[in-house]
This record gives sequence, structure tokens and C-alpha cells, in this order.
Amino acid sequence: MKILETTLPLAAPPWPGLGKKIEGLMRKACYDFELLEDTSSIAVALSGGKDSLTLLYMLAAIKGRGFADFDLHAINVSGAFSCGASINEGYLKGICESLGISFTVCHSKQEIDTLECYSCSRERRKLLFAAAKKLGASTIAFGHHRDDHVQTLLLNLLQKGEIEGNMPKVKMHLYETTIIRPLIYISEQDIIEFAKAYNFARITCQCPVGQTSKRKKIEMHIRNMEKDFPHLRNNIARAALKYGSKKALRNELVNFKKTKPPKS
Repeated sequence: MKILETTLPLAAPPWPGLGKKIEGLMRKACYDFELLEDTSSIAVALSGGKDSLTLLYMLAAIKGRGFADFDLHAINVSGAFSCGASINEGYLKGICESLGISFTVCHSKQEIDTLECYSCSRERRKLLFAAAKKLGASTIAFGHHRDDHVQTLLLNLLQKGEIEGNMPKVKMHLYETTIIRPLIYISEQDIIEFAKAYNFARITCQCPVGQTSKRKKIEMHIRNMEKDFPHLRNNIARAALKYGSKKALRNELVNFKKTKPPKS
């Protein structure tokens, strides 16, 4: 069921303290990992949840301010069970219009009988890549934050024996698209408080599978460990970026070379 909205949230600088902190950390990530280099058009994967809306507002705020100006677009993947906040499309379109940002909707075909995270994620990404290409956007920004990064590292470590979190920047050679994660330094709690301050804090996932996923379970374990190790999240996030595997970058290049047609 779609969440209906009547009042559009307005978030724009100058920010109070928390907004300045989030913008500053996002700017640092953009500088550290060159997230905004070599791109003139960026599409935000906009579910309508707290993370993607924070990302949208922050990118709109910094474009042309300390960085080269760039075109900004928003792409929403809609569907009965698509991962996200199930926000009314008119609400998201209204926010984008207020920011002068184009808004595109793609439709997922996921069915409850076959619903599972991996196939759903692949379908969503293909829809996003195709829509971004039509818009002429060479870069897609995802709202993954520090806590997503920590969860991903622990899942990969425990399930596959690999030390690999979310990469801040990944070139998807096959799709001629680059994925960036500008919120990689920012805690989920800061995003929650920012969303509350600007009245766009919502339930961020309406997917029945997502409520019992391994990611949910690993978050419970993290919270238990934090009782003894209060700096756990920051330490793991920092270690993952410094020492973590870069296999995702190599895999994308290898897969591209395998599928690239030979020269005639």
C-alpha cells in the first residue's frame, strides 16, 4: 500500500548543526574517493526512504558549490514488492519538481511467490541502469550509509570468508555506468535524526522478505556487540575501506571483458 502525503518536506541549506555535519562528511567522501569526477550527469536511486531522500537533498545542495556543476535526476523503482518505502509517486515527483530535478519511474515485476533479495536486487539495478542511460546519466548514486557498509562487510566475512564492504565507487563497465555511495561516512542514526528534523522519516522497507533477511539478523548481532565495543561501527567501517578487498572492481572489469565482442 502506497503512503499518501499532503505536505512536501523542504530541506535546503543553510543547515543547522546536523545538516552541516552530514554535508561535510558527504563532501569528504566525494573528495576522498573522487565520486563526482568525470561526470556531468548523476541519477539518484530514489526509493523515498530516509537514506535516498537525504542523498537527493545533499547532492542538490552541493552541486556547483565546491564541485563542478552537474545535472541531477531521480529514478524510482516502483512495484508491489520492490524494496523501499512505498511512497506515493506524486509525493516524490513533487519533491523533485521543487528541487528542479527530473523524476523517472520504472516498474518492477516481482511476484510474492518468487520474491527473494538477490533476483529482486538484480532486476532493480538493471532497471536503474537502463533508465539512467536514457537520461544520459553516466553515474548512479545509491543511499548506502556507513551502517550498510558495516553490515555488508560482516555478511561477506561470515558467509564467504571475504573482507569486503560497500565500495564507494564502482565502474560498471558492461552498463557504461558508475555507481557511487556518497553517504559512506555517515551513520544511519544521523540520517534518521536529519529525516525527522525535515519531516521525511518513514518506514524504509515494505518488503515482506526484507523483514527477516540475514541483513536484519546481522544488525541485531552488531547491536549486541556494541554493548561491549561502543566504537565497533566506526572501527569496522574504517578498516573495511583501508584493508577491504577490491574484488568488486576486478570482477566488473573481468565480466566486461568476457562479454565484450571480439574486434573484427
